[in-house]
Amino acid sequence: MVDMRSPVRAFGTLALVVLAASIAGCVPEPANRNPANGRVAVATPTVRPTPAGPTPTPSFVRPTPTPLPAFVEYTVRRGDTLTKIAKLNGTDGRSIAYWNRLAYPSLDPDSDSYKPDYVAVGWKLRLIPNTIVDPEDLPPGPPTPSPEPDVPEESVIPIEG
Repeated sequence: MVDMRSPVRAFGTLALVVLAASIAGCVPEPANRNPANGRVAVATPTVRPTPAGPTPTPSFVRPTPTPLPAFVEYTVRRGDTLTKIAKLNGTDGRSIAYWNRLAYPSLDPDSDSYKPDYVAVGWKLRLIPNTIVDPEDLPPGPPTPSPEPDVPEESVIPIEG
């Protein structure tokens, strides 16, 4: 009798070798293989120069605006004058007059009715401590009153009582 296991075993071994070779042929060659010696290259760290000091982080915060000077309200008492109030607050009488000329027209230094020595008890004066108005850059003056529009006489309706 002929032993059939040997050829089957030989065929099975041959089939495994062919299968392994075909699988090995499907595996791509490593991209980092050195063509001169056929070995796979090993990654080494590359030292790259960096700028001196830490890298600044970009800031997306908007800058804080500088606040405008804050007005303080001073209530005039018996015996007060613009000069006295000004000395108490580190400013001058003319500055207080400019800041308050809309509320109290007699304090408008640019008007003919300017009375720098007149202040009344109870007036509420606005002022900015430790600030003096620049005479070259004065705050705007009081608005000029607009003239009343001309109305034709025929459009006026008399009121009967």
